[in-house]
Amino acid sequence: MDEEGRRAKIAANEAVFRQVNERIEGLHRSMLDGDAESEMAVVCECGDLACVQQVSLDVRSYEQVRSEATLFIVVPGHDIPDVEEIVSRRDGYDVVCKNRGLGRSVAEATDPRS
Repeated sequence: MDEEGRRAKIAANEAVFRQVNERIEGLHRSMLDGDAESEMAVVCECGDLACVQQVSLDVRSYEQVRSEATLFIVVPGHDIPDVEEIVSRRDGYDVVCKNRGLGRSVAEATDPRS
């Protein structure tokens, strides 16, 4: 697999986790009447399909990340430096950006909010 194909595959894996987290967030909001300050657990959105680690964050922070199609929530150390860059380190998780090539294109094309 060439480098661009690898980037696309990693982005597609991350998009799968993003879809799962969108469902988690929807269920969470429906149970708590949309309380943006409440904590919820989401799955790490790293490129490793075998990863099952979770991240805890409030709904407001989750919404901030979801406002941009190229941003993903990962457990610290789960970033892939040659494919994405850490744009924010937060309490218990990092936010990474798919900032170039096919990885960015896949992230944008699979964004459930666009």
